[in-house]
Amino acid sequence: MSDRQGKSGEPQAEALHEALPNALEDRACAVLDAAHDRELTIATAESCTGGLLAALLTDVRGRGHVFDRGFVTYCDAAKASMLGIDPDLIEDKGAVSREVALEMAKGALAHSDAHISLSITGFAGPGGPDDEEGLVHFACAVRDDGEPAHREEHFGAIGRGGVRIAALEVALAMVEDALRT
Repeated sequence: MSDRQGKSGEPQAEALHEALPNALEDRACAVLDAAHDRELTIATAESCTGGLLAALLTDVRGRGHVFDRGFVTYCDAAKASMLGIDPDLIEDKGAVSREVALEMAKGALAHSDAHISLSITGFAGPGGPDDEEGLVHFACAVRDDGEPAHREEHFGAIGRGGVRIAALEVALAMVEDALRT
């Protein structure tokens, strides 16, 4: 997808032009069914996906009880105030980093009643001159189970929508892995 421009030449919001792939929706259903079967709940902490994972997980009829809550922490201040992340860590490591993704997952557990949390932070589109478009960090934490799992993906310049959909696929895979343990 390419960025759309308005009459003034300024970028406009880019919408997802296609519906989510059926396979992604099916995977979300399977994740929710597995969590339901184990009587576990899920929380999300999202940045570059802007709440899409939470929306996907709450869209499945009959499984709303599995989703505890979602945190959309797009700016650094939200990561600090909503998830309890030290602003100095964000400043030092950057909002798009392994360290911040891990703290986001831990913060989502600390500020929820969920058993499993998944965090996503990345650059869905072009950022600053030193920001890698398509770089996304993920973390998945399980309550009372040690250090969260981390994953780093380099999706490349596939557009904001493409990065966000790819991020949802990785996020669901990480929750599936956590549910197997």
